[in-house]
Amino acid sequence: MRPPPKALIFWVTGLLAYVIAVFHRQSLGVASIEAAARLGVGASGLSLLAMLQLLVYAGMQVPVGVLVDRFGSKRMLVAGAMVMACGELVFAFSSGLVPGVAGRALIGCGDAMTFISVIRLVNLHFSARRNPLLVQLTGIIGQLGALASAVPLIHSLHAYGWTPTFLAAAGLGAVAAFLLLTVLRDTRPERAAGTPPGLRAAWAEPGTRLGMWTHAATQCSSAAFLLLWGYPFLVQGQGLDPSTAGVLLSTLTLCGMVCGPVLGYLAGRFPFHRSRLVLAVIGTTAGAWTAVLAWPGRAPLWLLVVLVVVLAANGPGSMIGFDYARTFNPVARIGAATGIVNGGGFVASMSVIALIGVALDLHGETGTESFRWAFAVQYPFWLLGTVQVLRYRTIARRALAAQPS
Repeated sequence: MRPPPKALIFWVTGLLAYVIAVFHRQSLGVASIEAAARLGVGASGLSLLAMLQLLVYAGMQVPVGVLVDRFGSKRMLVAGAMVMACGELVFAFSSGLVPGVAGRALIGCGDAMTFISVIRLVNLHFSARRNPLLVQLTGIIGQLGALASAVPLIHSLHAYGWTPTFLAAAGLGAVAAFLLLTVLRDTRPERAAGTPPGLRAAWAEPGTRLGMWTHAATQCSSAAFLLLWGYPFLVQGQGLDPSTAGVLLSTLTLCGMVCGPVLGYLAGRFPFHRSRLVLAVIGTTAGAWTAVLAWPGRAPLWLLVVLVVVLAANGPGSMIGFDYARTFNPVARIGAATGIVNGGGFVASMSVIALIGVALDLHGETGTESFRWAFAVQYPFWLLGTVQVLRYRTIARRALAAQPS
């Protein structure tokens, strides 16, 4: 049975808001070198900007999840779009670290309200059979925002300068808010009795924590690469020119858009083998990074291409975590469960970003050797994530087996 046209219209509208949110989220990554010069900060300062943005994003996940369950998607999406527009406006006129931090914090806050709200629209308006693929498509199409924050944003910064570029970014947020107000229709859900117990129940569910560790272990590497450190790594650490680095970042995003439907189909077709897909993503990511970091001197271009192609599976792989949240939780607490899953992933990403910056500052330079040791901080995250995925997979399967048939 086909979904009703209204459901598709609502999803597309929410999806457009998410595309713009991803643009805002990743705009710092390709502007990192210019940001360091304009704000007068080093590697640790850049890490602080990205880390605080992600800290606000991650810290808001559970509260936003509860608010989405209570107030609905439309109100949260409109609020998120306006907050992100204000953040870009502040960032456009920033000339020091403090206003820069304030701008990125606002962007993290508004960004936190977006994805969970769109996922709730999918859960409410589409069947369970279509859900895994539509969640993947939401994440994949949302990466168009990452494309817009790569080569086009680099070009705009070089052609028009800092302030006009980020003023235009603020205008995108205002456009998103207008479309959401005029197109999206979303009735306020009934307030569920005992919201805190619902939140506690979502956390107590082993499937929720399986989803959280899935999201954390698969997302952290590509997130750190796209949000901040990929562009400096390719330009300063590997000696590529900025245009080639931009193409590689765009390639990562485009390949992710191809991987998503494949992983979405496999997750829906073989639900009891989802953890194997997750472990495969973690293993290939660790293997690709090992090859690049162990290469004597600068890695050849073909190996960097292999790296970005492998990293492309990270984002779609992390979406399997939201499928776990949907599978093991009722709709009444899906927002809270999704917030827990999403928050865990971004706490891991924030930690990786911060540790890379600290490692670079400790080495005192941004050459090949410095980046080699800095990116090695990812290995403990992959190891811990693998152990926890295996652990909660076992617990979740036992819980399912104990349920009455």
